Amino acid sequence: MNVGIEALNVYCGLAQIPVPELFEGRGLDAERLGNLMMRNRSVGLPFEDPVTNAVNAARPIAGDDRIEILITSTESGLDYSKSVASYVHEYLGLPRSCRVVEVKQACYAATAAVQLAAAYVASGVSPGAKALVIATDVALVDERAAYAEPAMGAGAAAVLISDRPRVLDLDLGAFGNHSYETMDSARPGPTFDIADSDRSLFAYLDCLTSCLAGYRSRVEDADFATTFDHLAMHTPFAGMVKAAHRKLMRESGGGTASVEEDFERRVLPSLAYPRRVGNLCSGSVYLALASLIDHATLDGPARVGLYSYGSGCSSEFFSGLVDEESASTLAAMRIGEHLDGRCELGFDEYAALLPETLTCLVPERDRQVDVDAYEHLLARARFDRDLLVNTGTKDYHRTYEWLAP
Repeated sequence: MNVGIEALNVYCGLAQIPVPELFEGRGLDAERLGNLMMRNRSVGLPFEDPVTNAVNAARPIAGDDRIEILITSTESGLDYSKSVASYVHEYLGLPRSCRVVEVKQACYAATAAVQLAAAYVASGVSPGAKALVIATDVALVDERAAYAEPAMGAGAAAVLISDRPRVLDLDLGAFGNHSYETMDSARPGPTFDIADSDRSLFAYLDCLTSCLAGYRSRVEDADFATTFDHLAMHTPFAGMVKAAHRKLMRESGGGTASVEEDFERRVLPSLAYPRRVGNLCSGSVYLALASLIDHATLDGPARVGLYSYGSGCSSEFFSGLVDEESASTLAAMRIGEHLDGRCELGFDEYAALLPETLTCLVPERDRQVDVDAYEHLLARARFDRDLLVNTGTKDYHRTYEWLAP
């Protein structure tokens, strides 16, 4: 049976700030820009939250009455009991017979959900069933985050799993996992993150090597340098992916002389969107996949190796096939146009928004969000469909409305 991704879409908010602008505003060392390889980062506006990001990403691909499972993956939860998925289910208008659940494991959780959903579809217990997985997050970074601030994005990636894999035909049974407990990053409260950057980078690289070894133990003759036509990896920042690729090329015997050419051919297309968005957390690897499909030349079936890493930590290397249909299917989502349409913020505008945006996960019994107060920013953004916006809370219950273009 062919099982995989039938449809894929991302939503990365209505605003962005150029990374050089953020570096200058924070007084960061401009010489480190080259290591990050980042151009822009998406910035959530005060009326955007994990629910609006998820719904706005998924709505263009969620009009199917065979969706039997909805899974939201997030490290930006709104409640200790009630799932983000419950709100998403309501505003997407999905069937009442749908299973609804939220999962969490930092930036890995969406891949766990994708694999479990694929196994459900492949089992045949409900022929023709589909599952919708949505990775959705907001960023809680400010000047306390130092060089992590320019790398953090916000938004959501929506993935529809079915037995009609028009975007990515998964290689079922071809995967490698690696997990252990570590405190490389966490979100112990609803207003801030903590991170041990060095620990996280080493864990990312360690898990990648171990996951690939696990993949090779399941797939005979698999070789990092030759088996995969393209690669899409979790992207904390683009420079991290370049370092990871270099490490594996050397470990696989690919030879240092060909590393740069191999990176530009197999990896760089996957970084076009992440470099303009920042770290999309568990949606990151699917943003990279979308970028790859939209920017690589696909003139026949091509195998993609995908790597998903989540702090804490859990990770997986897996693979699938893409082709010309993948490109035409994804092109209909016009992801590049969406990113082009975001309002560009100056540093002072960005800094003025932070006190409000950093409280979007804080539970308040009653709160009002005046969307009209940000009309000056909306007028500079381009969007051509109704978008869901958060208008506050009433007795702790979140309220939402549709915003017309």
